Amino acid sequence: MALTVQIEEKPKLENPVLIEGLPGIGFVANIVALHLIHELEAKRFARIFSASFQDLAVTTETGGTRSPINELYYYKSKGESRDLIIWYGNTQALTTFGQYELCGKVLDIAEELGCRFLITIGGFKQEEVKETPEIYCAASDPETLKEALNLGAKIMVGNIFGVAGILIGLGSLRGF
Repeated sequence: MALTVQIEEKPKLENPVLIEGLPGIGFVANIVALHLIHELEAKRFARIFSASFQDLAVTTETGGTRSPINELYYYKSKGESRDLIIWYGNTQALTTFGQYELCGKVLDIAEELGCRFLITIGGFKQEEVKETPEIYCAASDPETLKEALNLGAKIMVGNIFGVAGILIGLGSLRGF
């Protein structure tokens, strides 16, 4: 098993947005994705297993265990806004090859569901805690960057590591 995807359902979505929420700095993306899943009552439609995931079992409060996994959820907006595909998991792939393979597979699935726009989320380490949190952005096209700046985000200067960075790059190459 290099990478295995178990599709539980193939949702019919309208112009969905892919939101990446895997663990990283401060677990920011992970917390956001889990919050969206719970608040929107998003439904899981796929589970992803990879030999590139961490070699551990996650223990639960009830004494059980859970293997490293990534999951895809969907939310149908009922016409209020765009539908969502939420990528949540308890690990990222640990190798560069594994991260590219994982991102490529998730982009394949998102593309099959009509997705052409993605958002990655990550924490940004600062020397000191600010009284008012700031939001930083980067975009692969000028229109999206302008929209984020108009919402109050600041331009991020530096590197975007892991799945959050790779997904932006691969998505851009594939027309997302």
